[in-house]
Amino acid sequence: MTDDIAMYLRAYDEQLRGDAETPSAVHVERLGPLRLVTFAGGRGFISYRDLGGADEAAIRAMVPDALQHLTADPAIRRVEWKTRGHDDAPGLHEALLAAGFEAEDPESIVVGPLEALAALSPEPPVGVTVRRVTEESEVRAMSAAVDEAFGEEVDTAIADALVARLARGDGMELWVAEADGRMVGGGRLEPVAGTEFVGIWGGAVLPAYRGRGIYRALTASRARSALARGARLVHSDSTEYSRPILERSGLVKVSTTTPYRWVR
Repeated sequence: MTDDIAMYLRAYDEQLRGDAETPSAVHVERLGPLRLVTFAGGRGFISYRDLGGADEAAIRAMVPDALQHLTADPAIRRVEWKTRGHDDAPGLHEALLAAGFEAEDPESIVVGPLEALAALSPEPPVGVTVRRVTEESEVRAMSAAVDEAFGEEVDTAIADALVARLARGDGMELWVAEADGRMVGGGRLEPVAGTEFVGIWGGAVLPAYRGRGIYRALTASRARSALARGARLVHSDSTEYSRPILERSGLVKVSTTTPYRWVR
């Protein structure tokens, strides 16, 4: 198991930390080791392969510089700085808080073979339908359902970005689960061009419908679609709701990631 973790973490670092993690970016700029990314809807994102051995003093200066550089665009109304638990980043947490970022709950980075997820749920639970959606009205309904499932306010800017991405045809797939005449969950499938990976993202089910196998069915359907496209590995940033399900299916936790959010 230790060898698997090392192998998957190496594949994650080599294949998924760069342009591959932001396929829907509108604009990307480099600032030292950092990638400053602009998404549709006024969203900024900061990430990196590594921090180039920067010490605490350098990181303390790097953080406000990057934020100021990115938010010089008045259209940027919120920014996420993505951290990973296995990075060498002395003082980064303190520097982010000092710059006005707030830490959200840590998530587990899980990686593993797609075949395991494809076998997770042969059929949806009785009374539940899992399907792919492409029509704008359904995409907006799916986005709203996922926002609700995560306990967040409905964000129409996210829905706008999803609709625009589908129009561009960048490979993203959107899947929903329906029960009792409504959408009760959803998630994205994100092929990563030039790699062995796909990403399973945004998977969420309304609280009243959890514990019925709906998340497993959503995940298995996306995995089978990815296998049909020739992918081999899958990665996900998982909450404590989804991590145990993914681990039971054969994926392994290779590290953690904590998003830090700044809002204008």
